[in-house]
Amino acid sequence: MTAILTPKRLTPADVLRVGASGLRTHPLRVLLSALGIAIGIAAMVSIVGITASGRAGLNAELAKLGNNLLVVGPAQGALGTDAKLPTEAETMINRIDHVWSVTAVGAVRGAKVYRNDHVPTELSNGITVVASRLNLPAVVSADVAAGSWLTPAAQRFPTVVLGAKAAEWLGFDASNLGGRIWLGGRWYTVIGILRSAALAEELDAVVFVGWENATEDLGFDGHASAVYVRAEESAIGSVHSRLARTANPESPGEVRVSRPSDVLIAKAAADRALTSLLVGLGAVALLVGGIGVANTMVISVLERRAEIGLRRALGATRTQIWVQFLTEAVLLALLGGGSGVILGAAATAAYAMAQHWTMALPGWAVAGAVGATFTIGCLAGIYPAVRAARLAPTEALASN
Repeated sequence: MTAILTPKRLTPADVLRVGASGLRTHPLRVLLSALGIAIGIAAMVSIVGITASGRAGLNAELAKLGNNLLVVGPAQGALGTDAKLPTEAETMINRIDHVWSVTAVGAVRGAKVYRNDHVPTELSNGITVVASRLNLPAVVSADVAAGSWLTPAAQRFPTVVLGAKAAEWLGFDASNLGGRIWLGGRWYTVIGILRSAALAEELDAVVFVGWENATEDLGFDGHASAVYVRAEESAIGSVHSRLARTANPESPGEVRVSRPSDVLIAKAAADRALTSLLVGLGAVALLVGGIGVANTMVISVLERRAEIGLRRALGATRTQIWVQFLTEAVLLALLGGGSGVILGAAATAAYAMAQHWTMALPGWAVAGAVGATFTIGCLAGIYPAVRAARLAPTEALASN
């Protein structure tokens, strides 16, 4: 009676041990192959993580500054244009339902500002002089970096507050507050410097004077060049649609209404478009890494023909050989993928820390990276595994 021999089944632990043994025998080759996968995964994870962190940072910034600021001005453009808003524009806008607060600045045309009275008149650096309402910093979320803001008493005297860029251009900081600048043909004392206003960057290159002082001493005509409006966020669309005809009922077409936060959101959208391109480049790197894994496995099959033949002669089945080499390819890809996830997360954390963002790494990005490496390992290992399984024991041993 002939006995029927049944091949012993490999347990999962056996499969992992046998698959890992091939990696341990050629560490340098494994390192270089895994590096290709790691670079691709790190690129994709860091790109997604940095984009998500940037988006989280933007949302946090908008939450802090407010997403409900609207700016009303002449349709021709920014401060200093010939178009004018009616002098009653602020009062009329303040009557709109769901409007919380209103403030304004007005360009003081003809007033030039210089560091001192010896600077040639043509070297004004393009700094704009504006008359300002006292509640401007609160409405536009502009903090005082040094000194103080205009007060009801100070605005009646020749005192000014400098925007962030204007202070830099005029050579002022916290150390020389109280110094004077030459403005409109007379000396003005600098009592404060503002921080950069994220939602009103046009105010950074501005010198602020009190509304009363500008009217009495600098020939200001009382027309606001820009009106800043804070409204209830849930009603921002309704308020936006009513501002132009409220600010200038006779010529609403000559009024420009903008939402500064939309600019930040547009920048984020542009970043997302760029991210898609960079993710594509990361995918190319992954493809190159997958080819490297496949190449390594093919070479491994060629070099280990004797091992394959010996295992086949000792009773290993084609399926067991196939599973061994496929497992080896998957482990190689996962090694590179795991390293790539760690590198990508580290790069995201470093960049977020440098930008003062909260790190945000979506779970789907990590899961996708692991899934991508597993898929690459399977695809890259199929052909070498099949080739190894097809080797006849006699042929493999004879080749040695």
